[in-house]
Amino acid sequence: MRLVVSSPRPPFSAVRLPASAGATAALARLLTLGLLLILPAGCGQPQRAPLDLTLYFTCDTRGRLVPCGCFTGQFGGLTRLKTVLDAEQPGDALRLDVGDAIGGKEDYHVIEYDYLRRAYADMQFDALNLGHREAELPAATLRGLKTNSPVPLLSANLLDAVTGAPIFDPFRIFRRGAWRIAVVGVMDPRGWGDNLGAGLAVEKMESTLSRLLPEIRKQADLIVLLAFTDEATLTKLAQEFYELDVILGGKVSQPAQKLEKENRSLISFVTNESRALGRLRLRLAPGAPVTSLDHEIRLLHDRIPEDPSVQALAAAYRQQIRATRLAVDSPERLQADRVPGVRVAATFVGSEACAECHRTATALWKKSGHAHAFRTLVEKKADADPKCIGCHTVGFGSPSGYQRDFAGRQLTDVGCESCHGPGSLHVKQHRGDLSVSFKFRPLGAGDCQKCHYGEFSRPFDWDQFWPPIRHGKEPPPTAQAPASPP
Repeated sequence: MRLVVSSPRPPFSAVRLPASAGATAALARLLTLGLLLILPAGCGQPQRAPLDLTLYFTCDTRGRLVPCGCFTGQFGGLTRLKTVLDAEQPGDALRLDVGDAIGGKEDYHVIEYDYLRRAYADMQFDALNLGHREAELPAATLRGLKTNSPVPLLSANLLDAVTGAPIFDPFRIFRRGAWRIAVVGVMDPRGWGDNLGAGLAVEKMESTLSRLLPEIRKQADLIVLLAFTDEATLTKLAQEFYELDVILGGKVSQPAQKLEKENRSLISFVTNESRALGRLRLRLAPGAPVTSLDHEIRLLHDRIPEDPSVQALAAAYRQQIRATRLAVDSPERLQADRVPGVRVAATFVGSEACAECHRTATALWKKSGHAHAFRTLVEKKADADPKCIGCHTVGFGSPSGYQRDFAGRQLTDVGCESCHGPGSLHVKQHRGDLSVSFKFRPLGAGDCQKCHYGEFSRPFDWDQFWPPIRHGKEPPPTAQAPASPP
């Protein structure tokens, strides 16, 4: 056997460097490159540590600072949400709202929205996406809300109708540890009718995301989409945009039963008028896909104590609107909303005008909760709140109905005309005015459900609710009972 021995290379220190300075620099670069090639990957650049990130998300609050208090056992309210969030362990988290936080587009809703956003700020929310209810406000109002909001407002596809520019920030980048999390907000452009606010336009979500996501991906390690749209569209967005890591929705019929996975996106959604909180715990790790550690939809039940600081905000809101002249306080404005050319035939006269003929029905009414409905508002200091007055008075919101200026002196409680409608012509006819021919329309369960629905009533059951107040025609007070047979 022949043994071949290779000559050993000289030690590193024995390498002779070329004499010229240029050659020396070139060799130095080569040596540096060689060292980099043999060093472990990532040496000199610290690896990001894995992160456990919790997303808390809400949607469809609809102005519920507090439960309305119409009956015991009510769920929800930001009062309970704050109690729950305050009890959560501190850590890396994002708190987000998907949309429809505001209750409506009237001036008192806008006033209330200021207090809602202060409550979200106290709960350390990071961003509020706009939903359809917010987008019913005019562009000028929305710009005013943007300038003084204590929580960032997002909407990538709600645009100025003239300039085509977004009115709000399309997205925000949040840092948690060494990780950059982008939160993007969009809303569904469908289903508006004539309700979109003046001066606004809504771009297709797909068009907006196609334009934004490539740029956002360069700036973020994780992209969370807040999409105010339905379940089917949430899935379609996940199928089309692989850049989305998490999609949180809210224009849905009920909260998610489980966490869904579509394409590369985790999908969840929540709703239910402030009565539900979503929580999604994620694990972020370098070079690995986002994984879910835990997913929960938590109901804000009536055994959760209500936070005093949010209760104080609700009280401040009611105090402010009590002292504020609102659009609903102007009968002229209410009359202007009528259909042109249609004259109001009957007006409200109050339950007292019905009592002299309908004695049996009046006696039943006085024993019912309807006869004391306004008192419950006074006890809760909600008797000037337009959101409550309508179902506790007669004809509120119509020119001849209850006005806040009445201060409980007339047309209060749930009276005869609350269900049957204005009774002035009926009274005239039965007092002998031969020029009047009037008949009330038949009533049914649907008339009751104008007020008895959702959180404002226990589950409505006609067979249970009607018998205690059953009434109908009764003989005129002058009619004589038939004589008894001999």
